Amino acid sequence: MNTDVKKVTRELIKFRDNRNWKQFHSLINLSRALGIEASEIEKIFLWKNNDMELRQKDKEHLKLEIADVLIYAFYMCEKLGSNPIDLMEQKIKINKTRNWNFDKEDKE
Repeated sequence: MNTDVKKVTRELIKFRDNRNWKQFHSLINLSRALGIEASEIEKIFLWKNNDMELRQKDKEHLKLEIADVLIYAFYMCEKLGSNPIDLMEQKIKINKTRNWNFDKEDKE
């Protein structure tokens, strides 16, 4: 596992354990928390038409919400005994073999 990933994971586990939260960190609970945090990202874009409407304050808020999503994803990876970087590399490899067609005509 990448040294930085190990370091971040150790810090997250220490943070969790210092607060006695391990009992709450089942995969299902972490999944729910990740989903809620992901919806916080979506909330930042509410009533905006495009990225250009994001203010600097919005971008800083977005970064913190992305961090929350990543934290829960890292907790889930730890529960699964998986390296998040390895998982992303595996998914990228799969995606390279896929084709997406965004033609409007094909959707009708």
